[in-house]
Amino acid sequence: MQSAMRVLLCVVEYLKNLVGGFQRMELKTVYFENPGEENTDEVLRIARERAAQLGIKTIVVASVTGKTAVKAMEALSKFRVIIVTHCTGFAKPNTQEFSEESRRIVESKGGTVLTVTPVFGGLSTAMRRKFKTHALGDIVASTLRIFGDGMKEACEIVVTAADAGLVRTDEAVISIGGTNGGADTAIVCKPINAIDFWDWKMGEILCKPRFL
Repeated sequence: MQSAMRVLLCVVEYLKNLVGGFQRMELKTVYFENPGEENTDEVLRIARERAAQLGIKTIVVASVTGKTAVKAMEALSKFRVIIVTHCTGFAKPNTQEFSEESRRIVESKGGTVLTVTPVFGGLSTAMRRKFKTHALGDIVASTLRIFGDGMKEACEIVVTAADAGLVRTDEAVISIGGTNGGADTAIVCKPINAIDFWDWKMGEILCKPRFL
């Protein structure tokens, strides 16, 4: 029995050396009682602290009107900030929801504003409106909304930012999404292009609403 145990321990030690040891991490995820704007300041604080810990240089933030964007430029002043907005016409034809004043503030503080068609929307939304049927983008978006609207946004904007060439796919970023005009979700991930979406992996969930 002792001989068998020694052999087993030797095998375990060999495997540990082979794969670099059995490793795990215990990380903190913050859960908010409610979704929405009331969490914005705390989300930005959490993102700032984790970015500093991981040496992350870029933070991607979803913002519709620009209110969250302006707050992000203040709270994340030491980082490269990319703001992703709705496309023009998202709410109604020929209308851009992101205010010109917010755009001016973001750009004056060194931020980048990306106005782009949502990768999960676009033609999928057109299919739903015209033909009353759901396409692939709707299914992906609805699945991610199981974790909250903020999670869907956080996942979507890193893809659009990668497709726009604003972030690299081999460097981790923090992505921030939200609900009803404010931030409530933050994740750590490496961005990916839309054509490779099914190979995408999420790194860490920093915070999100609890939904209980």
